[in-house]
Amino acid sequence: MDSKHQSVKLNDGHFMPVLGFGTYAPPEIPKSKATEATKLAIDAGFRHIDAAYLYNNEEEVGLAIRSKIADGTVKREDIFYTSKLWCTFHRPELVRPALEKSLKKLQLDYVDLYLIHFPVSMKPGEEVLPVDEHGRFLLDTVDLCATWEAMEKCKEAGLAKSIGVSNFNRRQLEMILNKPGLQYKPVCNQVECHPYLNQSKLLDYCKSKDIVLVAYSALGSHREDKWVDQNSPVLLENPVLCAVAKKHKRTPAQVALRYQVQRGVVVLAKSFSEKRIKENMQIFDFQLTPEDMKALDGVNKNMRYIVLSQGVDHPNYPFADEY
Repeated sequence: MDSKHQSVKLNDGHFMPVLGFGTYAPPEIPKSKATEATKLAIDAGFRHIDAAYLYNNEEEVGLAIRSKIADGTVKREDIFYTSKLWCTFHRPELVRPALEKSLKKLQLDYVDLYLIHFPVSMKPGEEVLPVDEHGRFLLDTVDLCATWEAMEKCKEAGLAKSIGVSNFNRRQLEMILNKPGLQYKPVCNQVECHPYLNQSKLLDYCKSKDIVLVAYSALGSHREDKWVDQNSPVLLENPVLCAVAKKHKRTPAQVALRYQVQRGVVVLAKSFSEKRIKENMQIFDFQLTPEDMKALDGVNKNMRYIVLSQGVDHPNYPFADEY
């Protein structure tokens, strides 16, 4: 397999490229940027594209994918596209319509991967982030095992080739895996993961169950104040990371991405800059030594950028457990 498109085999037999392109952008960035950046990413060699209903960019990302198919750069089967079921659609009867809504925006026949985006259920309706008059999230109570059964039906209908979860902790993964009548295991768990939060325990658990860990915020985070504590340290300025980068004559971002690939983690890289999009693809022509890996492991401080504290009172809030 050509190193540029290194893939990992999922527990349902499909393949996922180990390096993906993240498309989330804060609201102040014009949506057209998502089309432009996704096209640049495909031109640079990215074949795994990660988006979500929540990001409100699926028309734009779909347009980019379709235009790169139309101009002969790729075929549909070369692209691995991920979308995610948002929290307001956890009720089983809302799952397939939500996926169909995403497919309609994308103008695609199927997604390669559909994930439950976050385990905290929210009040169904048009509002993506429904809040009360005090600004607190309006939550809902849904059995996620029932949501999962609806996800399985989407796979059976061919609307999603693979299904998985995101932001689930070990207890929540076990709940799905131990569900009576389980037809398909989640193929992956997409979580925040970087040298400051290296998720080693969750990674070991996922590996033991043949579930791939996919890393978001692998380069730190967009630091949008709605989601991220502004006092948190900037990952790419970490002295250990910078020293390893200097040693290999690489960027700190390239080292942070390579670190994940060598741990057996599928990693998402997000950038809207053409130069950095190209740089982020260049991680298959160098290797970190065991000493480098150990040094980077030592940077861990179990620090999250994305806490989503508005959901903390919900029984399915995932970040109260150790992992």
